Amino acid sequence: MYPNRDPVQSDCAISIVIVSWNTRDILKDCLDSITNQTTLTHEVIVVDNASTDGTPDMVRQHFPGVTLIANSDNRGFAAANNQGLEIATGDKLLLLNPDTIILDHAIDVMSGWLDAHPDVGCVGCQVLENLETIQLTCFADPGPLSLAVIEFGLKRLFPWPEYGDWDRKTQRDVDVVSGMFMLVPRPVFEKVGLLDDAFFIYSEEADWCRRIRNAGWRCVFAPEARILHLEGGSKSTAQIESRMYVQKQKSKTIYARKHYGRGGELLTRAIFVTSALLRGVAFGLLGLLRATPDRSARLRLSGAAIRYHLFGQEPAT
Repeated sequence: MYPNRDPVQSDCAISIVIVSWNTRDILKDCLDSITNQTTLTHEVIVVDNASTDGTPDMVRQHFPGVTLIANSDNRGFAAANNQGLEIATGDKLLLLNPDTIILDHAIDVMSGWLDAHPDVGCVGCQVLENLETIQLTCFADPGPLSLAVIEFGLKRLFPWPEYGDWDRKTQRDVDVVSGMFMLVPRPVFEKVGLLDDAFFIYSEEADWCRRIRNAGWRCVFAPEARILHLEGGSKSTAQIESRMYVQKQKSKTIYARKHYGRGGELLTRAIFVTSALLRGVAFGLLGLLRATPDRSARLRLSGAAIRYHLFGQEPAT
Protein backbone atom coordinates (compact mmCIF):
# COMPACT_ATOMS: atom_id res chain seq x y z
CA MET A 1 0.00 0.00 0.00
CA TYR A 2 2.86 2.35 0.74
CA PRO A 3 6.64 2.20 0.32
CA ASN A 4 8.59 -0.03 2.67
CA ARG A 5 12.09 1.37 2.32
CA ASP A 6 15.13 1.15 4.56
CA PRO A 7 15.61 4.79 5.73
CA VAL A 8 19.40 4.31 5.77
CA GLN A 9 19.37 3.66 2.03
CA SER A 10 17.02 6.48 1.11
CA ASP A 11 18.60 9.47 -0.66
CA CYS A 12 15.76 11.77 0.39
CA ALA A 13 15.72 13.04 3.96
CA ILE A 14 12.16 14.38 4.02
CA SER A 15 9.08 14.01 1.87
CA ILE A 16 6.78 17.03 2.19
CA VAL A 17 3.13 16.33 1.31
CA ILE A 18 0.83 19.30 0.74
CA VAL A 19 -2.87 19.05 -0.12
CA SER A 20 -4.30 22.05 -1.97
CA TRP A 21 -7.77 23.20 -2.87
CA ASN A 22 -8.07 26.64 -4.47
CA THR A 23 -5.01 27.98 -2.65
CA ARG A 24 -2.88 29.00 -5.65
CA ASP A 25 -1.32 32.21 -4.33
CA ILE A 26 -0.65 31.12 -0.76
CA LEU A 27 0.59 27.74 -1.97
CA LYS A 28 3.16 29.55 -4.14
CA ASP A 29 4.38 31.43 -1.08
CA CYS A 30 4.54 28.18 0.88
CA LEU A 31 6.56 26.41 -1.81
CA ASP A 32 8.91 29.40 -2.12
CA SER A 33 9.52 29.30 1.63
CA ILE A 34 10.33 25.59 1.53
CA THR A 35 12.89 26.23 -1.19
CA ASN A 36 14.45 29.16 0.64
CA GLN A 37 14.42 27.66 4.13
CA THR A 38 15.25 23.96 3.64
CA THR A 39 18.75 22.62 3.07
CA LEU A 40 18.14 18.92 3.73
CA THR A 41 17.51 16.75 0.70
CA HIS A 42 13.78 16.74 0.24
CA GLU A 43 10.96 16.14 -2.18
CA VAL A 44 7.70 18.06 -2.34
CA ILE A 45 4.48 16.33 -3.36
CA VAL A 46 1.44 18.54 -4.00
CA VAL A 47 -1.90 16.78 -4.24
CA ASP A 48 -4.50 19.12 -5.70
CA ASN A 49 -8.17 18.37 -5.06
CA ALA A 50 -9.66 19.68 -8.31
CA SER A 51 -8.91 23.37 -7.77
CA THR A 52 -10.61 25.81 -10.13
CA ASP A 53 -8.23 28.72 -9.50
CA GLY A 54 -5.30 27.53 -11.60
CA THR A 55 -3.34 25.90 -8.79
CA PRO A 56 -2.06 22.95 -10.89
CA ASP A 57 -0.88 25.26 -13.67
CA MET A 58 0.93 27.45 -11.15
CA VAL A 59 2.77 24.44 -9.73
CA ARG A 60 3.74 23.18 -13.19
CA GLN A 61 4.95 26.62 -14.31
CA HIS A 62 6.84 27.80 -11.23
CA PHE A 63 7.87 24.56 -9.50
CA PRO A 64 8.76 21.94 -12.11
CA GLY A 65 10.66 19.93 -9.50
CA VAL A 66 7.53 19.41 -7.42
CA THR A 67 5.63 16.17 -7.91
CA LEU A 68 2.04 17.15 -8.73
CA ILE A 69 -0.98 14.88 -8.42
CA ALA A 70 -3.95 16.72 -9.95
CA ASN A 71 -7.18 15.03 -8.95
CA SER A 72 -10.25 15.40 -11.14
CA ASP A 73 -12.47 15.58 -8.06
CA ASN A 74 -12.13 16.62 -4.43
CA ARG A 75 -11.15 13.44 -2.63
CA GLY A 76 -10.90 15.03 0.77
CA PHE A 77 -7.93 15.91 2.94
CA ALA A 78 -7.10 12.50 4.37
CA ALA A 79 -7.42 10.62 1.08
CA ALA A 80 -5.36 13.22 -0.80
CA ASN A 81 -2.60 13.11 1.83
CA ASN A 82 -2.58 9.35 1.43
CA GLN A 83 -1.97 9.73 -2.30
CA GLY A 84 1.17 11.68 -1.47
CA LEU A 85 2.27 9.38 1.33
CA GLU A 86 1.96 6.32 -0.92
CA ILE A 87 4.62 7.63 -3.33
CA ALA A 88 6.83 9.41 -0.78
CA THR A 89 10.43 8.17 -0.53
CA GLY A 90 11.83 10.22 2.36
CA ASP A 91 13.24 9.00 5.66
CA LYS A 92 10.73 11.30 7.32
CA LEU A 93 7.28 12.37 6.19
CA LEU A 94 5.91 15.89 6.72
CA LEU A 95 2.26 16.78 6.28
CA LEU A 96 2.16 20.53 5.70
CA ASN A 97 -0.76 22.86 5.06
CA PRO A 98 -0.58 25.08 1.96
CA ASP A 99 -1.39 28.20 4.00
CA THR A 100 1.88 28.08 5.92
CA ILE A 101 5.24 29.80 5.55
CA ILE A 102 8.42 28.07 6.73
CA LEU A 103 10.50 30.21 9.10
CA ASP A 104 13.81 29.63 10.90
CA HIS A 105 14.73 26.63 8.71
CA ALA A 106 11.91 24.88 10.56
CA ILE A 107 11.97 21.67 8.52
CA ASP A 108 15.73 21.23 8.97
CA VAL A 109 15.54 22.04 12.69
CA MET A 110 12.61 19.76 13.44
CA SER A 111 14.19 16.92 11.48
CA GLY A 112 17.27 17.19 13.66
CA TRP A 113 15.12 17.37 16.78
CA LEU A 114 13.29 14.20 15.74
CA ASP A 115 16.59 12.38 15.18
CA ALA A 116 17.52 13.18 18.80
CA HIS A 117 14.22 11.81 20.15
CA PRO A 118 13.73 8.27 18.79
CA ASP A 119 10.76 7.65 21.09
CA VAL A 120 8.72 10.35 19.34
CA GLY A 121 6.34 9.27 16.59
CA CYS A 122 5.02 12.66 15.56
CA VAL A 123 6.23 16.19 16.28
CA GLY A 124 4.84 19.64 15.58
CA CYS A 125 6.56 23.00 15.84
CA GLN A 126 5.50 26.43 17.04
CA VAL A 127 2.93 28.12 14.81
CA LEU A 128 2.47 31.89 14.54
CA GLU A 129 -0.73 33.71 13.62
CA ASN A 130 1.48 36.72 12.86
CA LEU A 131 5.04 37.59 13.73
CA GLU A 132 4.01 38.49 17.30
CA THR A 133 1.22 36.03 18.17
CA ILE A 134 1.63 32.31 18.86
CA GLN A 135 -1.29 30.20 17.67
CA LEU A 136 -2.69 27.76 20.24
CA THR A 137 -2.06 24.55 18.34
CA CYS A 138 -2.31 20.94 19.57
CA PHE A 139 -5.08 19.60 21.77
CA ALA A 140 -6.19 16.73 23.97
CA ASP A 141 -7.95 13.64 22.67
CA PRO A 142 -11.31 14.86 21.29
CA GLY A 143 -13.53 12.40 23.12
CA PRO A 144 -17.10 13.17 24.23
CA LEU A 145 -16.02 14.79 27.51
CA SER A 146 -13.63 17.18 25.74
CA LEU A 147 -16.32 17.91 23.19
CA ALA A 148 -18.87 18.75 25.89
CA VAL A 149 -16.48 21.21 27.53
CA ILE A 150 -15.91 22.99 24.22
CA GLU A 151 -19.49 22.95 22.94
CA PHE A 152 -21.01 24.23 26.17
CA GLY A 153 -18.47 27.01 26.61
CA LEU A 154 -16.76 25.60 29.70
CA LYS A 155 -13.16 26.07 28.54
CA ARG A 156 -12.43 28.71 31.17
CA LEU A 157 -13.37 26.28 33.92
CA PHE A 158 -11.79 23.24 32.26
CA PRO A 159 -8.95 24.38 29.94
CA TRP A 160 -7.49 20.92 29.33
CA PRO A 161 -9.24 19.95 26.04
CA GLU A 162 -7.32 22.66 24.17
CA TYR A 163 -4.48 23.01 26.70
CA GLY A 164 -5.71 26.53 27.37
CA ASP A 165 -3.35 27.02 30.31
CA TRP A 166 -0.22 26.56 28.17
CA ASP A 167 1.50 29.30 26.17
CA ARG A 168 3.17 27.03 23.56
CA LYS A 169 6.62 28.30 24.49
CA THR A 170 7.69 25.03 26.11
CA GLN A 171 7.97 21.44 24.97
CA ARG A 172 5.03 19.20 25.87
CA ASP A 173 3.69 15.74 25.16
CA VAL A 174 0.27 16.15 23.55
CA ASP A 175 -2.52 13.86 22.46
CA VAL A 176 -2.88 15.48 19.05
CA VAL A 177 -0.30 17.36 16.99
CA SER A 178 -2.07 19.93 14.81
CA GLY A 179 -2.35 18.82 11.20
CA MET A 180 -0.79 21.94 9.65
CA PHE A 181 2.73 20.58 10.44
CA MET A 182 3.11 16.90 11.34
CA LEU A 183 6.58 15.35 11.02
CA VAL A 184 6.69 11.55 11.28
CA PRO A 185 9.64 9.10 10.96
CA ARG A 186 9.23 6.50 8.25
CA PRO A 187 9.36 3.50 10.66
CA VAL A 188 6.37 4.98 12.51
CA PHE A 189 4.47 5.43 9.25
CA GLU A 190 5.25 1.87 8.20
CA LYS A 191 3.93 0.60 11.53
CA VAL A 192 0.83 2.78 11.82
CA GLY A 193 -0.10 3.17 8.15
CA LEU A 194 -1.99 5.76 6.18
CA LEU A 195 -4.53 8.28 7.39
CA ASP A 196 -8.06 6.94 7.70
CA ASP A 197 -9.86 8.29 4.65
CA ALA A 198 -13.22 7.84 6.36
CA PHE A 199 -12.44 11.36 7.56
CA PHE A 200 -13.05 13.59 4.54
CA ILE A 201 -11.58 16.52 6.45
CA TYR A 202 -11.11 17.23 10.18
CA SER A 203 -10.20 14.74 12.94
CA GLU A 204 -7.90 12.73 10.68
CA GLU A 205 -4.88 14.07 12.59
CA ALA A 206 -6.48 13.14 15.93
CA ASP A 207 -7.04 9.60 14.70
CA TRP A 208 -3.50 9.30 13.30
CA CYS A 209 -1.94 10.60 16.52
CA ARG A 210 -4.04 8.25 18.61
CA ARG A 211 -2.86 5.31 16.51
CA ILE A 212 0.75 6.51 16.85
CA ARG A 213 0.40 6.76 20.62
CA ASN A 214 -1.30 3.36 20.81
CA ALA A 215 1.68 1.90 18.94
CA GLY A 216 4.01 3.11 21.70
CA TRP A 217 5.38 6.43 20.45
CA ARG A 218 4.99 9.90 21.92
CA CYS A 219 3.35 12.83 20.14
CA VAL A 220 5.15 16.05 21.02
CA PHE A 221 4.99 19.80 20.51
CA ALA A 222 8.50 21.27 20.34
CA PRO A 223 8.93 25.07 19.99
CA GLU A 224 12.48 24.87 18.58
CA ALA A 225 11.31 26.21 15.21
CA ARG A 226 8.41 28.25 13.85
CA ILE A 227 6.09 28.44 10.89
CA LEU A 228 3.62 31.17 9.98
CA HIS A 229 0.01 30.08 9.50
CA LEU A 230 -2.03 32.31 7.21
CA GLU A 231 -5.39 30.86 8.30
CA GLY A 232 -7.18 29.46 5.32
CA GLY A 233 -7.06 30.81 1.82
CA SER A 234 -9.68 28.69 0.09
CA LYS A 235 -12.52 30.94 -0.97
CA SER A 236 -15.70 30.20 0.94
CA THR A 237 -19.37 31.07 0.71
CA ALA A 238 -22.16 30.72 3.24
CA GLN A 239 -23.00 27.38 1.65
CA ILE A 240 -19.42 26.13 1.94
CA GLU A 241 -19.33 27.41 5.53
CA SER A 242 -22.39 25.33 6.41
CA ARG A 243 -20.94 22.26 4.70
CA MET A 244 -17.65 22.58 6.55
CA TYR A 245 -19.39 23.19 9.88
CA VAL A 246 -21.40 20.02 9.47
CA GLN A 247 -18.39 18.14 8.11
CA LYS A 248 -16.40 18.99 11.24
CA GLN A 249 -19.16 17.57 13.41
CA LYS A 250 -19.51 14.55 11.13
CA SER A 251 -15.80 13.79 11.45
CA LYS A 252 -15.91 14.10 15.24
CA THR A 253 -18.85 11.70 15.25
CA ILE A 254 -16.87 9.22 13.16
CA TYR A 255 -13.95 9.60 15.57
CA ALA A 256 -16.20 8.94 18.55
CA ARG A 257 -17.67 5.81 16.94
CA LYS A 258 -14.22 4.49 16.02
CA HIS A 259 -12.58 5.04 19.41
CA TYR A 260 -15.49 5.18 21.90
CA GLY A 261 -17.99 2.78 20.35
CA ARG A 262 -21.67 3.21 19.58
CA GLY A 263 -22.32 4.78 22.96
CA GLY A 264 -19.65 7.40 22.33
CA GLU A 265 -21.16 8.18 18.94
CA LEU A 266 -24.66 8.64 20.38
CA LEU A 267 -23.32 10.82 23.20
CA THR A 268 -21.41 12.94 20.69
CA ARG A 269 -24.54 13.44 18.58
CA ALA A 270 -26.53 14.36 21.69
CA ILE A 271 -23.93 16.96 22.66
CA PHE A 272 -23.99 18.51 19.19
CA VAL A 273 -27.80 18.59 19.03
CA THR A 274 -28.16 20.06 22.51
CA SER A 275 -25.53 22.68 21.78
CA ALA A 276 -27.18 23.57 18.46
CA LEU A 277 -30.60 23.88 20.10
CA LEU A 278 -29.26 26.16 22.83
CA ARG A 279 -27.38 28.31 20.34
CA GLY A 280 -30.36 28.38 17.97
CA VAL A 281 -32.71 29.60 20.69
CA ALA A 282 -30.22 32.19 21.92
CA PHE A 283 -29.42 33.63 18.51
CA GLY A 284 -33.04 33.43 17.42
CA LEU A 285 -34.13 35.53 20.38
CA LEU A 286 -31.27 37.97 19.86
CA GLY A 287 -32.22 38.19 16.21
CA LEU A 288 -35.75 39.22 17.16
CA LEU A 289 -34.31 42.09 19.18
CA ARG A 290 -31.83 43.14 16.50
CA ALA A 291 -31.00 41.08 13.46
CA THR A 292 -27.37 41.05 12.32
CA PRO A 293 -25.60 39.04 9.60
CA ASP A 294 -23.52 37.28 12.25
CA ARG A 295 -26.55 36.17 14.25
CA SER A 296 -28.29 34.98 11.11
CA ALA A 297 -25.21 32.99 10.11
CA ARG A 298 -24.94 31.37 13.54
CA LEU A 299 -28.63 30.48 13.45
CA ARG A 300 -28.18 28.94 10.01
CA LEU A 301 -25.25 26.82 11.24
CA SER A 302 -27.23 25.59 14.23
CA GLY A 303 -30.07 24.55 11.92
CA ALA A 304 -27.66 22.73 9.62
CA ALA A 305 -26.21 20.77 12.56
CA ILE A 306 -29.65 19.74 13.83
CA ARG A 307 -30.79 18.60 10.40
CA TYR A 308 -27.66 16.49 10.02
CA HIS A 309 -27.67 14.77 13.40
CA LEU A 310 -31.41 14.16 13.61
CA PHE A 311 -32.29 13.52 9.97
CA GLY A 312 -28.98 12.74 8.22
CA GLN A 313 -29.44 15.75 5.93
CA GLU A 314 -26.17 17.38 4.88
CA PRO A 315 -25.98 20.86 3.31
CA ALA A 316 -26.23 20.80 -0.47
CA THR A 317 -23.01 20.70 -2.50
